[in-house]
Amino acid sequence: MIIFNYLPMYGLIIAFKRYSIIKPISKAPWVGFQYFKEFLTDPEFYNVIKNTVGISALKLLIGFPLPILFALMLNELTSVKFKRAVQTISYLPHFLSWVVLGGILTTWLSDVGIINEILMKLNIIKEPVNYLADPKYFWGIVVLSDIWKELGWSAIIYLAAIAGVDPEMYEAATIDGASRIHRMIYITLPAIKPTITILFILAVSGILNSNFDQILVLRNSLNASASDVIDIYVYRMGIQLSRYSYATAVGLVKSIIAFLLLLSANYVSKKLNDTSLF
Repeated sequence: MIIFNYLPMYGLIIAFKRYSIIKPISKAPWVGFQYFKEFLTDPEFYNVIKNTVGISALKLLIGFPLPILFALMLNELTSVKFKRAVQTISYLPHFLSWVVLGGILTTWLSDVGIINEILMKLNIIKEPVNYLADPKYFWGIVVLSDIWKELGWSAIIYLAAIAGVDPEMYEAATIDGASRIHRMIYITLPAIKPTITILFILAVSGILNSNFDQILVLRNSLNASASDVIDIYVYRMGIQLSRYSYATAVGLVKSIIAFLLLLSANYVSKKLNDTSLF
């Protein structure tokens, strides 16, 4: 943590300096908040923020509750072999890198890919569509592919929390005539509520993270208007254009906003249900 998270924070000062890679950081002249002002007045600012918040908000609204529902459904399975098979199949995409999955999706979503073939066979579309070449499909592709990759893995922590519920509570509820749905609503969900709350707080704080690896492998020049998020913007400015100070300033703004979101979500959660990170 010290080596990889705290020591590199010294480099944040280049956000306030005109840094050149051929000179030490200490020799770079101070420029104050110049790069922060440039970012806020950049013509690309609105589009970058819109894409970042839009994609992350969809992932939060759709992708956050699905692992909870999936874990509840898995918990209700009575066949151990079938349950293990479902878990294994759902976990598998998590262990594949986005480089591999990006290549698979690019092939599937091309105008000669399997997705077009299926949709045309079902008469849903009349002619093939190159989905990754059209910006209007990009957000949906990113959200759905992220859910496909992480659904099973994200459910593990909820399954672990469910495993800690006292079985006698279920037995007592069954004797009282509670159905499976009632047991899920009145026993399982309240039992895992603290886990859900903590993970939701962390998800809110990371709303400006749009999964750099995923978007990098799926974006192209044709969908750039919908795929240019903060992380990609920082990558372009810092790595491709060598504007290190400017890219650091943008990254610092993102980190500060994430920290404020974390504090806000933690405070609201503490007030509403007495569960918080600190």
